Amino acid sequence: MKTLALVIITFLFSMNIWSLTLKIGVLAPEGTNWAKNMKKMAKEVRKATDKKVKFKFYFGGSQGDEHDVLRKIRVGQLHGGFFTGKTLGDINGDVRVMEIPFNFEGNREKAWSTLNKLSPYFNEKLKKNEFVNLGFIEIGMVYFVSQKETASLDAMKGIKIWSWEGDKLVSTMIQELNLVSVPLALPDVLSSLSTGIIEAAYAPPMGMLALQWNTKIKYIVDFPIAYSVGAFLLHEKAWKKIKPEHRKVVAEISKKYIDNVSNANIADNQAALKAMKDAGIKFINFPAQDVNKAKAVRNIVVDKLKDKLFSADSLSKLQSTL
Repeated sequence: MKTLALVIITFLFSMNIWSLTLKIGVLAPEGTNWAKNMKKMAKEVRKATDKKVKFKFYFGGSQGDEHDVLRKIRVGQLHGGFFTGKTLGDINGDVRVMEIPFNFEGNREKAWSTLNKLSPYFNEKLKKNEFVNLGFIEIGMVYFVSQKETASLDAMKGIKIWSWEGDKLVSTMIQELNLVSVPLALPDVLSSLSTGIIEAAYAPPMGMLALQWNTKIKYIVDFPIAYSVGAFLLHEKAWKKIKPEHRKVVAEISKKYIDNVSNANIADNQAALKAMKDAGIKFINFPAQDVNKAKAVRNIVVDKLKDKLFSADSLSKLQSTL
């Protein structure tokens, strides 16, 4: 009888009953380069670990906004997620120094290089908050879009501008420029543009197309105001459930496909800008004096948020890298 029980147990192990499935929340919709690469990654990890480690992705915000995904991770309903700057800042605010307006003045190569240099520092910070970073992602340069022509700062007065609910960096910037901020969750932006709750928003171009904001706006300011980053995070508890012999292969495969996402994002952002221009969305330029005024306000915002959202140390590291 004992021999039979041993045979059954051995058989169960050989059938990979004891595998680990990691549940990941993603805002990116199905069909995007992001989703396609994640599916390939999951397939390769599954094969490389002999089906011991599996990824199950929930695309298109089916698990809620990033804030909802983070909450579900912390209560154990999910194991990880893809997060952009605002939510990364909720985990550890030092990452937000990358997204301070006018850091890179539209130079995405400089921004990407800076992110790579500071990644080890950011990863240590995230680890202290119980998250393992499987890789940073370039989301892209952030542009301002609106339903009304806003060719100057004065023209923006009274325009109802979306700000991601709880995003201190954006809300402080809007406040210092004496503009109108309307805090909303990301999934509410499209419907709010449709109903007039908001009249303007900001995002990388590919994000606007993926979320269909391009169907509700008429103007885009042809000057990037910031650089947006993301990261693929696993909670430390989930990471520790992966057997030590599998962690290296999971990390290497994940990094490969995350880099693929970043490269695809570069092309997708360029294609999105062209698509919006072809669709008749008007590209407008700010006067140089307004750009300079916004840059001056940037310094006030940084002083206000230093040691509140991000540390003085992280700001110093950013400045020395720049």
